[in-house]
Amino acid sequence: MTRSPLFGLGLAAMGALVLTPDALFMRLSGMAGLQMLGWRGICLGTIFLTIWAATSRRRRGDLTRLASPAGVVLVAAQFSNALFFPVGIAAAPVAVMLLAVATAPVWSALLSRLVLGETTARSTWVTIMAVLAGIGWAVSGEGELGLNLAALTGAACGLAVALSLATNFVTLRRAPDIPILLAIGLGALLSGTTGWLVTGPAAMTEGTVWAILVTGLVILPVSFFSLSLASRHTAAANVSLFLLLETVLGPLWVWLGTGEAPTQRMLTGGAVVVASLAAYLAHQRALARRGRFGRKVPADRMRS
Repeated sequence: MTRSPLFGLGLAAMGALVLTPDALFMRLSGMAGLQMLGWRGICLGTIFLTIWAATSRRRRGDLTRLASPAGVVLVAAQFSNALFFPVGIAAAPVAVMLLAVATAPVWSALLSRLVLGETTARSTWVTIMAVLAGIGWAVSGEGELGLNLAALTGAACGLAVALSLATNFVTLRRAPDIPILLAIGLGALLSGTTGWLVTGPAAMTEGTVWAILVTGLVILPVSFFSLSLASRHTAAANVSLFLLLETVLGPLWVWLGTGEAPTQRMLTGGAVVVASLAAYLAHQRALARRGRFGRKVPADRMRS
């Protein structure tokens, strides 16, 4: 059945909006990074693997494809994503962390060039420079560039998450037959198990457990499923554009819920990051639109 283009856009919007309060509930849990990793990974992994087991009609084939190099990379990328996000949220200002995560669409273009041989256009390099400048301004604090260890840690973790997400995207493009639920579920379960083993079962109940369960049982599964399904009904650039909502609304939810107000530099740097990425994605959509209506667009620009 053919779906309206608005169906994919609606799914992307819903998934991104559900994701925006994720950092707030992580803050409300009062847990350490690896402790949050344990809960979130176990919850998401259990849900996704259960859905895969209940719906897959080719379980043996799925397991064989998962054992391929692409499957291993996808599991590792999910493990990295699951690890660095809670560690960064626990160690750094939320605004800085989310600003760095927002660079995922640009890193996807770079990895596409390296892995798939797709040429990166000049607009991508301009966007990267603008985004890194915005992040640099945001993490510098009030004249404390290089001295604010928490902000720098958050930026590093956020970039690691962005690279992990980009790796997921490029790997799935290269190997579209990899079972997504199985790969992401296994990566999440491994990360959660690691969090439990390092933290220790006795310490896992310290903090506000209900808050972290909201993220692991509701926010992550609903947002991940909606965004993944949306990518089948609308362009990936559109999904990425809606993901910028987390960069803008995430720190605001934390501010309203905990009083952790972003600094003026964070707000300014955030505006630079969001504006740069929005302009980049709009440019990509314009190129695609020209190609659809018959104008000749170089293939390297269409893929950047």
